Amino acid sequence: MSEDHGSHDHSHAPEQASVDWREHGVKVIPANSLDPNTAQTPGMNRAAAINQARAGAEKIWAGTVTIHANAKTGAHHHGDLESIIYVVKGKARMRWGENLEFVAEAGPGDFIYVPPYVPHQEINASRDETLECVLVRSGQEPVVVNLDIEPVEKPEDVAWTDPIHR
Repeated sequence: MSEDHGSHDHSHAPEQASVDWREHGVKVIPANSLDPNTAQTPGMNRAAAINQARAGAEKIWAGTVTIHANAKTGAHHHGDLESIIYVVKGKARMRWGENLEFVAEAGPGDFIYVPPYVPHQEINASRDETLECVLVRSGQEPVVVNLDIEPVEKPEDVAWTDPIHR
């Protein structure tokens, strides 16, 4: 079975002659050049990798977050944004639902998907190990809606807010 690589529809792509692909093409953001100039919270280290300013992204945001042991958020949602969290190191616990009644844990290599408007709480499930994650969002606005839900696991020590929240 052969593929015809010459008949792709490029009708939505800009004219090649009018675009400087070196400047407006693929971007590689080296690990040692992430931007720590994001909102910071004691006990957390955040850095932006992909956004409008750094890569020209228009519909997506990505970055890293390192969460100190035992950090927990309060209950919240992110409006119409979709979120994907990839666990690099450590153990994340997610609680969600009208009363945060559902719970799941994720470890290294696991992905967590948070749909729009889902009430949830993020927790570093380890009392002594750092949680390292990559966060990807379907938009760049720092949308967070704090909810008046009594958390099953009370935030203590450090509140975990993700990289694009102020």
